[in-house]
Amino acid sequence: MTRTSRATFNKALIAGALVTAFSGSVWADPIKIAIANFGDHPQLNESVDGFKKQLAKEGYVEGKDVVYELSHTNFDATLLPQMIAKLQAGKPKLMLTITTPVSQVAKKALANSGIPIVFSVVTDPVAAKLTPSWDKGDNGITGSSDLQDMGAVMQFAHKLVPNSKNFGMPYNPGEANDVALLEKVKQVGAGNDYKIVSVGVDNANDIQQRITSLKGKVDVLYNPTSNLLQPATPAVSAAARQIGVPLMGADPEPVHKGLVVAAVAVRYEKVGENAGKLAARILKGEDPKNIAPMKPTLADHETVVSRSALKAFKMTAPPAIADCKCFVD
Repeated sequence: MTRTSRATFNKALIAGALVTAFSGSVWADPIKIAIANFGDHPQLNESVDGFKKQLAKEGYVEGKDVVYELSHTNFDATLLPQMIAKLQAGKPKLMLTITTPVSQVAKKALANSGIPIVFSVVTDPVAAKLTPSWDKGDNGITGSSDLQDMGAVMQFAHKLVPNSKNFGMPYNPGEANDVALLEKVKQVGAGNDYKIVSVGVDNANDIQQRITSLKGKVDVLYNPTSNLLQPATPAVSAAARQIGVPLMGADPEPVHKGLVVAAVAVRYEKVGENAGKLAARILKGEDPKNIAPMKPTLADHETVVSRSALKAFKMTAPPAIADCKCFVD
């Protein structure tokens, strides 16, 4: 081989190596992340948006570094195994699961699959048996909780309804999140001068009857982060107005719609952002088992009060909240 031909050959080798390296880094297929949601709902959608937003901050730009496959069952629990199986068949690098029922089904279905799970909008992952404790994840799974600061909720309830003593809460006894939250509410209630009065609701058709059964027994009513009760907030609100009991909630959206008087609520975009932080750590090589679930901080909450709902519930803003910069029309 002549000196000229050898030089040409070396240049070709270098050029080929550069092309290979360039195509491997810039033109590599983006990471696929599956998102298993329970249904189309503002809170749940905010969590998804927050998740994507945080991953973009972590360097995973949608369409370039990562693509998402999103699916939901319109809150039909019987379709969850089918949805998870379909998403799993797409061989995602990671799966985001929204709500406790979805996460429970996914944990069982994806066991030993090699696909890590990051859950979001799960109130108590320990009670739901998703993680063994609040200090660490489980095999292939960790995530972000939407556990609210119930002490802050009750403190605001006292301001909203002065001299109130009885704090009412409907819950779904068939949902682990609801049961865990009720236990938390009972624990916090005593320290905040509230007697907790609960009523079980396991069917949306029974909401009016169950809520009105609390007439004369509660001074303020709280609609929790429940997969049964949140989508049915209009029915909960109508029943609360019927018995003349102010309704607080875990979601600011119904407050803006005038259905709920007030909310001291976790911002679900922040819940999603927390899930995104955990997902980024897993994508960079950390074991989910060694990553503790994240709880919202007090700074992740917001307070809103509806002027139109105050009128609908025949209330006026008490002096204790008159200067609150939290009123919406």
